[in-house]
Parts: sequence; structure tokens; C-alpha cells
Amino acid sequence: MQDAGRPFAVTHRSVLGIAVPMTLAYATTPLLGIVDTAVVGQFGDPALIGGLAAGALVFDVVFSSFNFVRSGTTGLVAQAFGRGDEVEQQAVFWRALAIAVVLGLAMLLSAPFVSAAGQRFMGAEPRVSEALDIYVRIRLVGAPLALINFAVLGYVLGRGEGALALSLQLLLNGVNIVLSIALGLWLGWGVGGVAWGTVAGEACAAVVGMAMLAARFRRQERVPRARLLELDALLRMIAINRDIMIRSFALLVAYALFTRQGAAFGTVTLAANAVLMNFFMAMSFFLDGFATAAEQLAGRALGARDASAFRRVVRLTAMWGFGIAGVAVVLVLAFGDALIGLTTTSLQVQTTAAEFLPFAALAALSGVLAFQMDGVYIGATWSVPMRNTMLISLVAMVAAMALLTGPLGNHGLWLSLHAWLLVRGLSLLALLPGQTAKTFQSVLPAQ
Repeated sequence: MQDAGRPFAVTHRSVLGIAVPMTLAYATTPLLGIVDTAVVGQFGDPALIGGLAAGALVFDVVFSSFNFVRSGTTGLVAQAFGRGDEVEQQAVFWRALAIAVVLGLAMLLSAPFVSAAGQRFMGAEPRVSEALDIYVRIRLVGAPLALINFAVLGYVLGRGEGALALSLQLLLNGVNIVLSIALGLWLGWGVGGVAWGTVAGEACAAVVGMAMLAARFRRQERVPRARLLELDALLRMIAINRDIMIRSFALLVAYALFTRQGAAFGTVTLAANAVLMNFFMAMSFFLDGFATAAEQLAGRALGARDASAFRRVVRLTAMWGFGIAGVAVVLVLAFGDALIGLTTTSLQVQTTAAEFLPFAALAALSGVLAFQMDGVYIGATWSVPMRNTMLISLVAMVAAMALLTGPLGNHGLWLSLHAWLLVRGLSLLALLPGQTAKTFQSVLPAQ
């Protein structure tokens, strides 16, 4: 790792040094969805699969709206790292932790209302709603722990410590997978067991992560209280978090609309789309590895005022993103049918999922720029344009759904998802030259 606060070289090695461990970490996250769906799928009831998918979606719409605790922390810590300001890196973490605890407790107390709102929004059949209710209420017990993990992960990633982030994610997801299988399948708790397994994973990671950072901070200069409560820094964090929260909420609304429209096509289609979305999420988390590299390196370059490094971050992460997406498409098309068979025993769901498998596979290519540009913008803390382009892309998706789902059914729904991804990425790319010129006070040289 280069010395902080100085111009630094952005190489394939520096990109991969963050992207590879984070790709491995993120790869275990979609595995959770596949395992959870497989556990519930062994009961041979499409309603349970649909209920799990709907419950996970409702939880994610609420929970992932607070993803700014992770991404906002990463960008601000990376910029402080680029300036060589160790005290501010620690101060950013403590501010993020305070926000995480307050929001997590509020989410815990709101569990009955969140569940009721989710059931009303999904409008699914009673047995699907019952499974949704069980899942959401249990998952929200672990909300404070999950948001604490966001703060810890944001700090670690902001410093470019990919191996440490990988270790924490493997701990969280490993405990989650083992206990979800044990409680959900072996003890027969079904959807409830899967949810409790996730809460246990969050608890283990939070305890280990906080203990690790507490030991580190004891060896560093203590952050003055005045620095923690510095008004300009607090207002900046609030503004960034507000914009990223709106962006994250809009992102989850898009996934919610996708799932809700799938439910309108029937329980079998809902379950098939849930299976395929797990494949898409698996591919997207591979792309997220390179987006995370873009976050840290772009933020560090901005903090160091190194325009040349910033330009190279954009170029290398885009190149790797498209390469990974191409490989992912080939793998999903080659092995997708076999994975579908492992995920569910329902022949109806298997047949329907196989029909729409190419749409899920090709979504990786449609989403490359959306993920990579998000990483660049998060690292640079360009939260306003990221928020605005997400809202524009959501409008584009809704319009596509209105035009295409009527005549094309579920085919039109998947095409709408592709439209959403493409509009996100291309609009952020279009704004990039202006943002870099304004930030570095000069237009970056041509490639």
C-alpha cells in the first residue's frame, strides 16, 4: 500500500488487491440467498419460496435504504486516508457508528409496522404473507447489529484493507449459512430458522469487528470531542448520507417493483424470478468487488488531489468490470439449468426459471457501468448526481414496465430491469467529465 497523502500509482495490482478479496466476500452473500432458497425449497411449496423472497425484499427495502452507513463511511474515510489524516478517519467511524446504533434501534421498534406495510405492498396470497411476516420480524431483531457491521466495513474498506474486510464478511456469512441450514432444515424451522441464522451471523461479526477496531484505536491518537462534533463535518456527512439513502431506497424500490409485478403473474412466476434474481445478485456482487476498489481508490485519489490517479481508477475498474461480466454471462448460461435444479424441487418453478435464464445472465453486462460508476461516485462523495440519476433510471424502469409487461408478460418485466440498469450506468458516465473537471478544477487529459 502506498504512503497516504501523496500522489500514488494506480495499477492492476492495486485494483485487484481490493477487488479480489471483496469479490470473494461478496460472492458468499448471494450464496446466502441461494442456500436460503434451497433450504425452504426442500419443503416443495412454492408459497414458502415466494414468502421468503418477498420477506427478504421487504427487509432489504428498509434495511438497504440505510446502506449509506457503509458507503458514505467508505468515501469519507478513503478521502481522509488520501490526505494522510488518521484522526479524521477515526472520527468518521465514530460518527457513522452513532448513526448506525440510533437507526438500528428505530428499525427494531418498527418491526410490526414494517411487516404490515410489506404485506400490504406485496398483495400476495395469505400463505406467502404469513412467511413474509415471520421473516421480517425476526430479521429486524438484528437491525442494530447489521448497521454496526456497515460502519465497521465502511471504515475498513475506506482504508483499502480488503483482506480484513474479507475475513469479517466470511465470518458473518459463514455463521449465517451454517445456522440457516441447521435451524431451517435440520430442525425444521423453515423460514424462521433461515432468519434466525442471519441474525446470529450479524451478531458474531459485530462483536469481532468492534473488538478489532477498539484494539486498533487504543494505539492511535484519541479523537478530541470537538473534532467528533465538528459542525461542518457533521453537516457534510448528513448531506451525503441523505442523498445516498434516497439513492439506495430508489434502488430497492426498483427491485420491489420487479418482485411485485412477478407476484402479479402468479406464485410460480414469483418463485422462478426469485431463483433467477439470486443468480443475478451473485453476478452483481462480483461486479461490486471492482466497484469497491473504485470507491477506495477514487476517494483516495481525490483526497490526495491526484487527478491522474483518479482517471486511471476509472479506466481500470471499467475494464475489469466488463471482463468479469463477460465471464459471468458464460458461466450462468452454461450451468444455470443445473443450478436451478439444485435450488428448487418444484418442476413448475424449474421450467419457468429456465425460460427466463438468458435475461438474468445478460443483466450482468447491462449492469457493469451502473456498478462501476456507483463506486467512483461513492468514493468521490458525489452524492447529488448519483441520487438524481438513480431517480431518473427508476422512472425509466416504471415507464418500460408500463409499456412492456402488458404485451410481453414476464419477458417485458426482465427487459424493464435491463433498461433500468442501462440508464443508471450511461447517465452517470455522461456526467463524469463535468464532475471531474469541477472537482479537480481542470479537465482531465484525454485517454
